Amino acid sequence: MSTVNYDSVNEITDFFTRNAQPNDAIQSARIFKLDRRQFLKLTGTVGGGLMLGFALPRAQAHADHVDFNPNGYVKIDSEGITLYAPNPEIGQGVKTSLPMIVAEELDADWTEIRVVQSEINPAAYGQQYAGGSTAIPSNYAKLRQAGATARAMLVQAAAEQWSVSPGTLSTELSQVLHAGTGQQLSYQELASLAATLPVPSAENVRLKSPMQFRLLGTRITGVDNEALVRGEPLFGIDVSLPNMKYAIYQKCPAIGGSVKSANIEEIKKMSGVVDAFALEGTGNDLFPGVAIIANSTWEAFQAKRALKIDWDETNASKDSWSAARKEAARLAQEPATQIANNGDFDAAMSASTVSSSGFYQYHFVTHAPLEPQNCTAHYKGDSLELWAPTQTPGWAIPTAARLTGLEASQVTLHLMRCGGGFGRRLYNDFLFEAAAIARRSKNPIKLQWTREDDVRYDLFRAGGFHQMDGCVDDNGAVTGWRNRYIAFATGGRPAISMSGGVFPGGMVDNLRVEQTSLDWAHRCAAWRAPGSNVFAFVVQCFLDELAHAAQRDSLEVLLEVLGEPRAIGGGRRGQGMHTGRAAGVVKLAAEKAGWGKDLPKNSGMGVAFYYSHAGHIGIAAEVSVGGEEDTVTNRSGESVVRRRLTVHKVTVAADVGPIINLSGAENQAEGSVIDALSTMMDLSITFENGRAEQTNFDQYRIMRASASPAVETHFIDTGEHPPTGLGEPVFPPLAPAVGNAIFAACGHRVRTLPISEEGFYLG
Repeated sequence: MSTVNYDSVNEITDFFTRNAQPNDAIQSARIFKLDRRQFLKLTGTVGGGLMLGFALPRAQAHADHVDFNPNGYVKIDSEGITLYAPNPEIGQGVKTSLPMIVAEELDADWTEIRVVQSEINPAAYGQQYAGGSTAIPSNYAKLRQAGATARAMLVQAAAEQWSVSPGTLSTELSQVLHAGTGQQLSYQELASLAATLPVPSAENVRLKSPMQFRLLGTRITGVDNEALVRGEPLFGIDVSLPNMKYAIYQKCPAIGGSVKSANIEEIKKMSGVVDAFALEGTGNDLFPGVAIIANSTWEAFQAKRALKIDWDETNASKDSWSAARKEAARLAQEPATQIANNGDFDAAMSASTVSSSGFYQYHFVTHAPLEPQNCTAHYKGDSLELWAPTQTPGWAIPTAARLTGLEASQVTLHLMRCGGGFGRRLYNDFLFEAAAIARRSKNPIKLQWTREDDVRYDLFRAGGFHQMDGCVDDNGAVTGWRNRYIAFATGGRPAISMSGGVFPGGMVDNLRVEQTSLDWAHRCAAWRAPGSNVFAFVVQCFLDELAHAAQRDSLEVLLEVLGEPRAIGGGRRGQGMHTGRAAGVVKLAAEKAGWGKDLPKNSGMGVAFYYSHAGHIGIAAEVSVGGEEDTVTNRSGESVVRRRLTVHKVTVAADVGPIINLSGAENQAEGSVIDALSTMMDLSITFENGRAEQTNFDQYRIMRASASPAVETHFIDTGEHPPTGLGEPVFPPLAPAVGNAIFAACGHRVRTLPISEEGFYLG
């Protein structure tokens, strides 16, 4: 089982660094032939400057015009201004927001800019990936530098043309202006001269003050929005090549199974089938299976339905959710390995007259991106060309090369827009399958997974269990806290790791965190806001339990636990949690939601906070709960009473540093709320006999748009902190805010995700 555990910008960066392949940088040498001295100089490791990008040959003459292309992010030629977006676009908006940073420092007219997805070039752009909400924090400084450097060179060109000092000039909307004479020149008019000038060092380039920003912080529509509405072919699934064939790949439904025999010769005789063959597999990169190549997707799917495979399941998964659940209930009462033990929890419990205990659990879930996995591949004997919607293109190239017997320099990968990722496309198994199948084909092939494939062979967000125990003193202050975590693991390595720093680590004196494991074979890995997406539900709901036990207002108790403003934890970029920022978003969310106002009968409001991916997020949710209805049986075989839940409004307060694109930021916050609500309501994957029992949307019921609540988002920007990402941090506190609101409305304490397991449904 693959296990990936990260919960911050630093941790995901560490993950990619650990998993980097030694040949990742080969691509740039093939394309641009940078020597070591050039690369070190341009990335700032010589002289201590910031990474600017990469120098392209600037003697690109077209008649008497020379293109201005000072770095890998900006190009100005006769066609206008082109800005390059280096990171994968998976719906989080970075194809818009990253070029906006360049455009701000360039002082360019955004309405005239053309944005292009850059090629995959690690030596030029660094790590080009989408994951961990890292795109903005990882690129902010160097993109500002790139835009400011290009602007400085254009100003210098104008100064030389007018024979004036650069200090007398200003820029605005892609123009250089000289106030003294009223003269002005467009960037295009200056491009040829600017292209002949030396690139200034980082120390000699002046960045704007945030007070001077004109573009950042405004609402800008996505650069692909019009193309998306027109249905233009932007996604991996849209790729079409001359003479292209279509492929499917059937693997064992139980992970770890291999092919004993299959009716391959029969399949080859079917209409439209070009070829069919078995692949032995190479481990986690490529599982064993049977490939079919056909003239159309429909014919490939028809042949797949006719496949008859005898699987060898000797070493296949035997995973069982029902068995794991029973074992977890037993382990919850057993001693476990201590991860953190601060103060004296046992003494605090003995001294307290008010305590609370609860057993929390959450199911496995699948990523379920709208676009199932796919990849187009063309193997030409001495080269491999790939078109893939991947979150980690740089890591895909070396493995694809190895699977096809090539060098990394012989592989070209075209990065396509992803129809959703949520962590699934960090892993390139679909790309490796396409590469292996293409090696057996004379034509380019497009590998297409079905929705059922996408679920069965996902790298799931692991389920888990927590036995929570805590106490308060006579004043109602939280004095003891124990979190006993039962994790799914392979070889003792948890799919989702928990540290002693999990809330309220560093905030409660007598705190104990314990962990024990359940053996599991299925692959589990990163899923939107890894770790935080489940831990927030457990710890914020349990804090609400303790507040109720103490007969105190839950907002008051949360703020009391946060305590005086101070930093908790650390981080190489100073991105550890700060209780002052935490209290700020909690207070703002509560204030804007109208905390304490009179509510109708059977209505309630809940509040929650979480720090995730360097973002401080507070959420208040207002709900109403209907009366008891009929009795139904949940997926765990228990009888539960159905109750209708209506989520009326969700108020989000976020402190994620300066906002780049206000439209995109609001979209990410609202999207996280809707995704989190959908997930907490009715999404779960159960396993029996090593197989996922839910494989399509008829069983894995995504929330309907009609059930979406009103979402109001407020951003705090003190101007003291760098920007963070926003694709993930709003997700975690939604579930506990709604769970706490349910308790306030009807007195039922929700301790299971999804909450349909306890009878709730959206209405």
